[in-house]
Formats: sequence, structure tokens, C-alpha cells
Amino acid sequence: MFMRRIAAVLCLIVGIAWVPAHAALNITITQGAVGATPIGVVPFAWTDKGPPPQRIGHIVADDLARSGLFAPVPPDKMPQQPTQPSQIDNTAWSKMGVGDVVIGGLESLGGGQYSVHFQLFDTLQNQQLLGYRFQAKIGQLRQAAHRISDLIYQQLTGQRGAFNTHIAYVSTKVENGRIARYRIMVADYDGHNAQVVYSSPKPLSSPAWSPDGKYIAYESFASGRPELYLQNLSTAKRELISDQPGLNSAPAFSPDGTQLAMTLTHNGHAEIFVMDLATHQLTQVTHDASINTGAAWMPDGKSIVFTSDRGGSPQIYVKTIGGGPAQRLTYDGHYNAGASVSPNGKKVAFVHEAGGAFQIAIMDLGTGQMQVLTRGPLDDAPSFSPNGAMIIYSTIYNGKKVLGVVSVDGRVRQRLSGPEYVSQPAWSPFGS
Repeated sequence: MFMRRIAAVLCLIVGIAWVPAHAALNITITQGAVGATPIGVVPFAWTDKGPPPQRIGHIVADDLARSGLFAPVPPDKMPQQPTQPSQIDNTAWSKMGVGDVVIGGLESLGGGQYSVHFQLFDTLQNQQLLGYRFQAKIGQLRQAAHRISDLIYQQLTGQRGAFNTHIAYVSTKVENGRIARYRIMVADYDGHNAQVVYSSPKPLSSPAWSPDGKYIAYESFASGRPELYLQNLSTAKRELISDQPGLNSAPAFSPDGTQLAMTLTHNGHAEIFVMDLATHQLTQVTHDASINTGAAWMPDGKSIVFTSDRGGSPQIYVKTIGGGPAQRLTYDGHYNAGASVSPNGKKVAFVHEAGGAFQIAIMDLGTGQMQVLTRGPLDDAPSFSPNGAMIIYSTIYNGKKVLGVVSVDGRVRQRLSGPEYVSQPAWSPFGS
């Protein structure tokens, strides 16, 4: 069953166009949340000649809109566009139902250095809620804008924002209907600033972030057989982690970054092992004559959630690392696989099959209640944002693989797409 599903995914690759590796993915909001809170993000002031190097206010407004919780007022619908606190007409904004307004500015300091400042105001209480000024190089201005969005989001929701984070994913190059090259990519959460981590004419898959955001583990067939590598994102240095006979796949870092879970088949069938990254010593976690794969760690580092067909069909199980029996979590449907655990350990996302369609579902581990979040037909590889508010996954749009993003309540849906074929996303931790 697993192999048939993998084959179905690979068949979709043929005919995909190729673009340069650094091309950005474009986000399209396909479904917004009803009742999102209006907010005014005034275009940031820029007094130098020519256009600004980045439209900071535009980036902040887009970030907040993609959260699904806010509905930024379009600039042409704003009652005013103040650049100083004294210019804000609280009554005019309040009449529009806008309780919060962001103003700011961008100034050139010369030598590629810029000063960025912003202030967040409550128009109903007539008070400032936030105010920061900081410096950034020209190549860091998008990052600065995402940081502003994080600060505003946390101030207004009480939850940490995840705009200044990254995603890893697999991109493929196709020539004459054949796959010519695979790339592990890293980009900003919104698809901008895409960079190549590793490139190979042989398949690459399953990128996984270390908890400090400094390393990515992935599966590579560069030698002609599956192997697991660990790569430093700053130095590009690669380290071979596992080349056991048979399958080496599905890497997953422990929460403290000292261990790596993986699927190996050197004993004749797929089992989950945990490797101590300091010594490379392996410990077998599952012991069952079935397919056991796709480990995802619980936040305490003592248990894993994984996929097994030991009950006759692929289902999600949980098991402690130290021993003891595995406990089945999913019972609804005959296919539930590919688990991702929320950062707080309260929810699990996975692929659920219903009526021939594979969709992303989420389960509350406290109640056992399951909710299908996406609409298929071939959704795969869910990964939680580090604040647990969103899930990124692989999907199909107009006959090709793209990335989808859905809120954990299913109310907000987005699509990250470009001319290239992209799949197997992994959302970075905070501070990556």
C-alpha cells in the first residue's frame, strides 16, 4: 500500500516545467477566515529618491492577512495614511471598525544599511501598544518586516508569530519528460529567498530540521542506494549518518537535537531506530514484522508517533522510546499515515484517505476527535508551523505538485506555487 502510494506521487512528476532554483514561490490565499479582525497597516514612509528597496508595510500586511486572523485595510480604502503618531485620526479609523493601526518608516543610512521603525496604536483606547526601531542590511529587510509582523501578531493575539521562519522542501528539474535533477531547498516561510541546500541527479527526499535550525537531515540516492545525510546550513558541510543495507529513510530529530529517529530495513522489514548523533549508536524502537515508519517525536522526547500496518492497514501509533507496547491512535478509515506532532504535543496531523482521496486530517490527542482539514485529492507530508497555528503540506494544483498551507481549524487555506514541482515541505523551528 505504501509503495503504491509513492508510485502514484512520482507519476505526477512527468511534464513539470523547470525554473531557476532561486525563483520564489507565490502565495495565494484560497480561503480566508470569516470574521477576521480589521487592521490598518499604513504604507511605511520612505523619503529617499526612487522606490524603496522593500515595501515593508506591504509585507507586514500580507503576513497578517495570511494568518487568517487579520484583515488589513487596502491602502486605497484607508481614511488616511499617517506617518507620525500625531497625525492619526482615531475617530476616522474607529468608524471603519479598525481598532489597531500600524505606522512606520524606512530610512537609508548609507552603505547598504537601513533604519526601520514602526509603532502599533490602539485607536479605541488612544494609546501606543508597541514601538521599535532597528537597523538592517538591504538583504535583511524582508526578515525585518517578518519580525515586525511577529511582534504585532504576538501583541494582539498573545501567541508567538511564525512569520520570521523558513520552510525546507524538495524541488525537481524535468527535461524532456524525465527527471534530471533534485534539489533540497530552503526559503522564507512565504516562499521568498529560496536557496539550494543540496542538488543531485538522483532522488532526494524527507528534509527534516534540527531543533536549533542549523542543520537539515535528508534522504539521498546519490550513491545509487538510499542513505541519510546531515548538512550544516551555514557551511554546507555534509555528513553521512546512515548507510545501512536496505532502506535508510524518514529522519526526524529529537526535541533536544541529540538523537535522530529513522526507518531502517537491514533486518528484513521496516523498523524505527533512534541514533545517538554523538556516537552513531543505534537503538531499535519498534519490534514488529510489519511496516513501521515515519517517526515524529513528542515534545518530551520520550515517545514517538509513527505509522504501522500491523493491524492490517496503515494507522498512527504512539510508543515510548524506552520500551512498552505501541498504542493505536487512529481508527477512522483504513488509511492514516505520515504523522506530524504539534509543538505543544496536543495534536497530531496526518494523511487520511476517504473515498479514494488523500487529505490532511488533525486529531486532538486529549479527546480523540478527528477533523479533515483539506480537500485532496492527493495531499501529503503535513508539517506544523512552530507556533502550531498552521500546517504546510504537499498537494496538487492544475496537475502538478505545489505546497498548501491550512490553519489548524481548517478556516484558512493558502497555496504556495510556481512553475516548478515542489513537495515534501518541513516548517522550521523558531530562530532558524
